[in-house]
Amino acid sequence: MIGVRETTSRRRVRLTPVRPAGWWFDAVLLAGFVALTAALARGHLLGLDLGVSEWAFTHDPAPLYWTARVFNLLGQGGGLLLPLSGALAVAVAWRRRTIRPFLLVAAALMVTMLTIGPLKLWTDRAAPTASVKEPFLAPEEAVQIFNHLPAGAYSMSYPSGHVANAIVWYGVIALLLASLTVGRLPTGLYRLVRYAPPAILLVTTTYLNFHWLTDGLAALLLGLLLDRILHRVPWDDLPLPAAARRWDHPFVRAA
Repeated sequence: MIGVRETTSRRRVRLTPVRPAGWWFDAVLLAGFVALTAALARGHLLGLDLGVSEWAFTHDPAPLYWTARVFNLLGQGGGLLLPLSGALAVAVAWRRRTIRPFLLVAAALMVTMLTIGPLKLWTDRAAPTASVKEPFLAPEEAVQIFNHLPAGAYSMSYPSGHVANAIVWYGVIALLLASLTVGRLPTGLYRLVRYAPPAILLVTTTYLNFHWLTDGLAALLLGLLLDRILHRVPWDDLPLPAAARRWDHPFVRAA
């Protein structure tokens, strides 16, 4: 009987469907990220980045600039996204009597730290503002990827952490909100929470010259890939230790 129960339990743990269905879209996202990185390494698209950056530098009236700065706060990971996700996880855990939301938050933190940060270090790209402040690089030098920048210079522009993190964390926040409201969260509001902040951050980080345009485009590809990985995990069905038996209720199905 124990063997039958274990087999049945294992069969229930299946990957959660995502849209578009199948792994082909994940492959497209990964291939797109690799292709974009390779194109930049060969010197392609750098003119596009420089052109967009120059336009942003010359079209920054104070009201528009400060509006963009305010909206850019949506991408503050340690100051907003992680605390908000943690607070929602606590609320959902208490309401649903489950520790499973903490697994989702921990996994989101892990996948972003293990991918975005190392990629930034590896690609060694300066921000557009490196041409107007330390180390005062020529724009044609600052835009280069796989650069050899002076010691202490900011060299973590590619891909945009604001955009990639926003895709992952606002996906987590939207799911937790839907669970907390027991599925009563309006579809329009769910989509607004999930998709509007990454789009806003793509625009603001580029307009403010915090990032090159292709930094944000690469982050979109990477963020969507990480988001699909997280949403494939069957959080409600993952086996938990016996000690957590009283706190192992599902929370995704409640959404």
